[in-house]
Amino acid sequence: MFSVIAQMAFTIGLGVLWRYYPVGGLTADRARIALTTSVYYFFLPALVLDVLWRAPLGVDTFKIMLAAATGVLVSMAAMFLAARFMTLTRGQLGALVLAASFPNATYMGLPLLSSLYGDAGKAIAIQYDLFACTPLLLSVGLLLAARLGQHDEVVHPIKSLLLVPPLWAAIFGAVFNLIGLPQPDWAQGFLGRMGGAVVPIMLLALGMSLRLSTLTPRHLWRVSPALLIQIILMPLIVLAVVTALHLTGDLRVAVVLEAATPVMILGLVLCDRFGLDTEMYATTATASILLVLVTLPLWHYLLV
Repeated sequence: MFSVIAQMAFTIGLGVLWRYYPVGGLTADRARIALTTSVYYFFLPALVLDVLWRAPLGVDTFKIMLAAATGVLVSMAAMFLAARFMTLTRGQLGALVLAASFPNATYMGLPLLSSLYGDAGKAIAIQYDLFACTPLLLSVGLLLAARLGQHDEVVHPIKSLLLVPPLWAAIFGAVFNLIGLPQPDWAQGFLGRMGGAVVPIMLLALGMSLRLSTLTPRHLWRVSPALLIQIILMPLIVLAVVTALHLTGDLRVAVVLEAATPVMILGLVLCDRFGLDTEMYATTATASILLVLVTLPLWHYLLV
């Protein structure tokens, strides 16, 4: 586990260096947009289709979805409760609720579980995110951001869901799997090569997203409730659910590790889009990524 975290940290570090030393004249923000766009529309859908087409799907899939959804919704409720004891603007509240509720299940969870468990780990990460976290983000999360932010946009959650390429890939992959459609060799080769680009690009882009300048004591104190909920409470909630659902072995460990990943980077886009406090969200996301480099190995040690 420590070797896996070290490799991931090194790749993330390259992205951080890019912020200070632009490569080829490209700033980190411009390069990150290009990289993440290519992953979102091409490489990640290929990986999702490839993995879910061949992964064993069944009752455990619904257990993973239930655990993930419970973790998100209970964490969201916990942040609203904590906010009652804080002095926050609506924009700050929206930023902290999103930060506390949605883990970085793909950008960090996928590389982590892929390194630990191979294709089985990829399948768990994809099911955790695309069958639970993403639908909740683009429905409940989107509506909350719209309600608490300052903007003139009309929100259509269903339309937003229909415009997610990896989600369509997940649907087609699951359908092909369940009807027993064999995956041709050419498709496996093509999808495998495309999907192989996802992990290094996502880790590099993750490093490019870090905003170290926001990590001041004052900012960290303000976002500490969201950090505690995301890094400690959510994994505990998911651990309780998977235990109640009798998930065991590597599957149990992998699902809890997904919940223990840092704050979702995509929330920065929602904060900008709906007028939430982007700086507060960036502080929470950056701090969480640095913290989980320590807490993820601890969770793994406690669970195995």
